[in-house]
Amino acid sequence: MRRRLVLALGLLALVALAGCSSPFGGGGPDETQLNRDANYDWDTNATTTYNVTKTQFSGVVMVENESYIELWQRDELGTEEPLDVAALRFRYPNGTVVAPANRSSFGVETGQNRANVSLPQAGGQLAFTADRPNAKQFSVPAYLESAHSVEVTLPPQARVGIPLLSKVSPGRSATSVDESTDRMTVRWNEVDRGPVLVRYYLARDLLIFGGVGGLLTLAGVGGALYYLRQIRVLERRREEIGLDVEMDSDDLDDDGPPPGMR
Repeated sequence: MRRRLVLALGLLALVALAGCSSPFGGGGPDETQLNRDANYDWDTNATTTYNVTKTQFSGVVMVENESYIELWQRDELGTEEPLDVAALRFRYPNGTVVAPANRSSFGVETGQNRANVSLPQAGGQLAFTADRPNAKQFSVPAYLESAHSVEVTLPPQARVGIPLLSKVSPGRSATSVDESTDRMTVRWNEVDRGPVLVRYYLARDLLIFGGVGGLLTLAGVGGALYYLRQIRVLERRREEIGLDVEMDSDDLDDDGPPPGMR
């Protein structure tokens, strides 16, 4: 009995030390992951800016009075889970950029469904990188509670604007394209609740859809012409065998013998 109690206590201790897998939370990403090298564009015109690539995205968030910020995402089932962040950086208003290794007050604690990022001070810019599925859709919650501006720069050749092929939420957004990089940016001047969602298509997709549509149109026209031709052939055959003999109305009113027997 005593041996079982010792084993149970040891198991609880291992669970408590497991960090992010623990029901009590308190864990965090690997320090090497948090401090790995990264370059961010700090000079942005929006409160929150996202740079989206095929398999990753980076975010730069301007914070004012917050001493911490919670980062999370939703999985395929819609369940909230902590955002697995990397290359964490904080930029002071004077331009100094620090990593978690440079400030003991700068780090991440991972709970059940939130990654709680403690900030070195209440004002500045927070930058991070996270993985994303290789899909033509990008969605993130609104990490700031107050209304703020958001910009999302899509991968090269990614576009929005055609219904059924793309979707942007919330509405009232504007788009622009940087011709030098062939990248589109979607901007919201005011977002007060999330999520921010952009479902996009690639420019080459339009060529594919156009080609398929053209082939289907040609096939439809060809089928219609073939159908009309078959109708004409049948009409000629009916005429040849005398099935289309027209009868005058006078013949129908006559009480005499049927035509051909008079």
